[in-house]
Amino acid sequence: MKPTLYVMAAGMGSRYGGLKQMDGLGPSGETIIDYSIYDAIRAGFGKVVFVIRKAFEADFRKIVISKFENKIPVEVVFQEVDKLPEGFSVHPERVKPWGTNHAILMGKDVVKEPFAVINGDDFYGKESFEVLGKALQQMEGKSAQYCMVGFPVKNTLSESGSVSRGVCQTDNQNNLVSVVEHTKIEAQNGRIVNLNDLGQELVVLDPNTPVSMNMWGFTPDYFEFSEAYFKEFLKENEKSLKAEFYIPSMVDYLIKNNIATVKVLDTPSKWFGVTYADDKATVLMKLNELIHKGVYPTKLWS
Repeated sequence: MKPTLYVMAAGMGSRYGGLKQMDGLGPSGETIIDYSIYDAIRAGFGKVVFVIRKAFEADFRKIVISKFENKIPVEVVFQEVDKLPEGFSVHPERVKPWGTNHAILMGKDVVKEPFAVINGDDFYGKESFEVLGKALQQMEGKSAQYCMVGFPVKNTLSESGSVSRGVCQTDNQNNLVSVVEHTKIEAQNGRIVNLNDLGQELVVLDPNTPVSMNMWGFTPDYFEFSEAYFKEFLKENEKSLKAEFYIPSMVDYLIKNNIATVKVLDTPSKWFGVTYADDKATVLMKLNELIHKGVYPTKLWS
């Protein structure tokens, strides 16, 4: 069975100033999602599932999905703030959904095979999809044996501001030992630092420290683990206006409790993305370089 690509595209892009998942960046108006789907198809993925917000479904189908829905089967699921397990309720003033692992839970009824999880606004590169697709095909029939593609933190920064990254530790067999979400990482004076909410320096990071860019490989049992742990999370955070259920937090819990293992996969690809509006020019330049090298055609879909 071919693996599924699960694309998280529910974020409204508050820092960027719009629905950045729909922004045309390629020479023929391609979005970053277009390049991810193109890479996934040639890496052997068999289906794409998007998690989005119901509010922009019509625009998303018209601008994004319509271009390739005849190239690969596509399904859509919705992440909303009130989609919680039975017995839990959302604070009436909360407007933001519950984070990336909550987004994954939205797909539990439509994903029955090994699946990759990616962000809709991140460019991961051809080789990354090849590496992850191969690993997922080998995970068929297995459980609690996951993987992720790791990128050196130095290759994942934005010149326009701080970024959120899952900072990883691995053992000598490249198994993930821990992953901790840091929400304000940036380059300062030739160093890479992790800041707190007040902008004060917490940790200096080695440039080659592997980080998660939310490019994960799971089997369907991950939904069961996530649903159980999400209930525990909600017992403490049900009335919070901002608390989020992150993938790194879920994975870290599984590793620390010897429930699952996660292999960190290397990739020669370089990550880039649009975190801020000012990042757009850099993305345009890098895409044009890849097209010039023949990695992608000038027009992805015909």
